[in-house]
Amino acid sequence: MNTIKVYIVRESDGTYSSYMDENAELPYGLVGEGSTVAEAMEEWTRAYNDMKKLFEEEGKEFVEAQFSFAYDVPSFLLYYAGKLTFAGLSKLTGVSAAQLSQYANGYRNPSPKTTRKIQNALHAFGNELSQLQLV
Repeated sequence: MNTIKVYIVRESDGTYSSYMDENAELPYGLVGEGSTVAEAMEEWTRAYNDMKKLFEEEGKEFVEAQFSFAYDVPSFLLYYAGKLTFAGLSKLTGVSAAQLSQYANGYRNPSPKTTRKIQNALHAFGNELSQLQLV
């Protein structure tokens, strides 16, 4: 079964969209939209199930796929802005708060190297938190 990357993007009006990688080798395309990330992902799931039902009704073979959801850096920064500050992310990632703000506001785009640096730091922090025990 193919694993297809689905991008979650914050649009200029503040809503979120989810769409498939354009290189996905599937005989259908899917999009989800919502005022939150959760709504966009729920809409995505509905679209997938509706597409599957349509293929069955038309007697066509439906190609099953697994989906991996991924944020672009600006959308991630804006979505988590109420939970993670740029100053805090800067301490975690080594990327300056000013630079993170520029990414979030669309003034600059992170390089692939910087994107990996941010992602790796967040994964390491998540792993650290998952092992945390409070007493």
